Amino acid sequence: MLSLDFQSVTDLLARIGADPGDDADTRLQKALLVRGSLMFILAGALWGLAYIALGEPLAGYIPLSYALVSLLSVSLFAFTRRYLFFRTSQLILILLLPGILMIALGGFINSSAVIMWSLISPFGALLFDVPRRAPLWLGAYLAMLATSGFLQPHVRLVNNLNLGTITVFFVLNIGAVSTIAFILVSYFIGQKNQILGLLHLEQVKSESLLLNVLPGQVAARLKGGERIIADHFSSASILFADLVGFTPLSARLPPVKMVELLNEIYSHFDSLVDKYGVEKIRTIGDNYMVAAGLPKRRPDHARVLARLALEMNVYLARLVPIHGERLSFRIGINSGPVIAGVIGHKKFSYDVWGDTVNTASRMESQGEPGKIQITHATYELIKDEFVCKPRGKLAIKGKGSMETWFLIGQKA
Repeated sequence: MLSLDFQSVTDLLARIGADPGDDADTRLQKALLVRGSLMFILAGALWGLAYIALGEPLAGYIPLSYALVSLLSVSLFAFTRRYLFFRTSQLILILLLPGILMIALGGFINSSAVIMWSLISPFGALLFDVPRRAPLWLGAYLAMLATSGFLQPHVRLVNNLNLGTITVFFVLNIGAVSTIAFILVSYFIGQKNQILGLLHLEQVKSESLLLNVLPGQVAARLKGGERIIADHFSSASILFADLVGFTPLSARLPPVKMVELLNEIYSHFDSLVDKYGVEKIRTIGDNYMVAAGLPKRRPDHARVLARLALEMNVYLARLVPIHGERLSFRIGINSGPVIAGVIGHKKFSYDVWGDTVNTASRMESQGEPGKIQITHATYELIKDEFVCKPRGKLAIKGKGSMETWFLIGQKA
C-alpha cells in the first residue's frame, strides 16, 4: 500500500506542468526539475526554522522566503505550463539565496559554506537548460563567489551559532548538496537509460521489419548510406510457384478462409526458404517467387532450388483436400544472369529483373499442375544429382520453341 501511494505521488508530480506536445526529453526535464525544486523547498524550510530556533531570525527568513517563492513558482508552473519561466526562476533562486544567506551569517566559515547550495544552479543548467548556456550559469556562480569573497572583510565576524553548530551545518550543507546532486543525476541517468532502452527496442523492431523486406546484407548497405543498390549476377536461379485454380477456389471460399489458406501455405514455404538459405522475393496473390545465388552468390543455386521445389510439392501433397479437390501448384525454375536491386522510397522492395526471370515465370505459367518444370539451363546444372524427365520442346511465349524438363526427384 505504501509503495502504491508513493507511486501515485510520483505520477502526480510527473504531471505537473506536463504538456501533451512534450517530447520524451522535455517530459523528463520537467519531472526532474519539479522533484528537485520540492526537495530544495523542504531543505529551505528546515534550514530556516533551524536558524530561527538557534537565534538567527534574519538568516532563518532567507531560506524560508526561498521556500515560499519557490513553492509559488512550482504552483504557477502547474497552472501556466510556462517551462522557460519556471526553469529560469528556479535556477536564479538557488543561485542567489545561498549567497545572501552567507552574508547574513557572517561569511564563508560562519555560514558553514552554505554558498555550496548555489553550485546546484550551474549544475542544474546542464540538466535542464540548453547545454551551451550552462557556462553562463557557471560564470554567474563564480562571479557571485568572488563577490562574496570581496565582501568577507565587511561582514560581521561572529553570529549566534556556536562552533559545534557551525560544524554540524558544515556537514549538513555539504552532505545535503552532495546527496541532492547524486539523486538528480541518478534519476536523470535512470530515466535516460529507460528512454534509450525503449529507443533500442524500437530500433530492434525497425531492424526486424527491414529484414523482413530486404536481405540482411542489402539492408546493411542501405543503412550504410548507399543510395542506389543494383547488382549483376552472372548465374542465379529463379523459382515461381502458383496455385492452380485460384480464381474459382477463391469464389467458393469465404475471403477469410481463402486468406487463412494462403497464409498457412506460404508460411510453410517461408520456413523452407529459411531452411535452404535462399531469398524470398515476393508474393503476389497466389504467386510465390524465390531466388537462389543472390544477394549472396553460391555455386549450388540451381540444386538448392530443386531441393526446395521438391519439398514444396511433398508438403502440398499432404494438405487436406478443399471441397473434395486436392490443392496443386505449378512450379517453374530457370537459371542464368539477372540484375537485382532495391526500388522505390516508399514500400520499397528487393527485386530481380532480366530475361532469366521472365523465362522462369513462363516455366511456371506453361507448366502442369503438381509438376516442376525447368529449362535447359537449369537441367544442365542439376542433371548429375537429380532425376529429370524430358517434356520435349515447348512453345514459350516471347521465347519461341524451348526444350524443357520435369524435375522428378533426387538421385539415390
